[in-house]
Amino acid sequence: MKKITIYIDGGSRGNPGPSAIGVVFCNENNQMFKEYSEYLGQGTNNEAEYQGAIFALKKFKALFGKKIAQISEVEIRSDSELLVKQLNGVYKILESGIKDLFFEIWNLKTDFKKVKFTLVPRLKNQEADRLVNEELDNQSKAQKLL
Repeated sequence: MKKITIYIDGGSRGNPGPSAIGVVFCNENNQMFKEYSEYLGQGTNNEAEYQGAIFALKKFKALFGKKIAQISEVEIRSDSELLVKQLNGVYKILESGIKDLFFEIWNLKTDFKKVKFTLVPRLKNQEADRLVNEELDNQSKAQKLL
């Protein structure tokens, strides 16, 4: 394993409101090979973005194991300026709820050779965004059926 790029997105309808994540794994040639989405319940956009990064790192370890993680470089790409700049030490973390999520990511990073967080334009993150919206739409439809 050399380098894996993971596109992540998180969103909330209502902020706070129903929230979900979308995660897309790509190989060294930027070809998608796995995608995931998950409904989170009530939360904010920022919490959902952080949960997307946590999910991505945990899922990588579940798929490939800790030994592969230790020799792998992972680039997490997100369109969340807040997430990327906080994780890169540019912005301070002011929300208490985000601090715990930040520390969880920080601890997960220690299992990898390298984890890089990159800000990408929304247009470059369309697949992860699509997964978030599909998950929220599906949850909304399920709620209407109840």
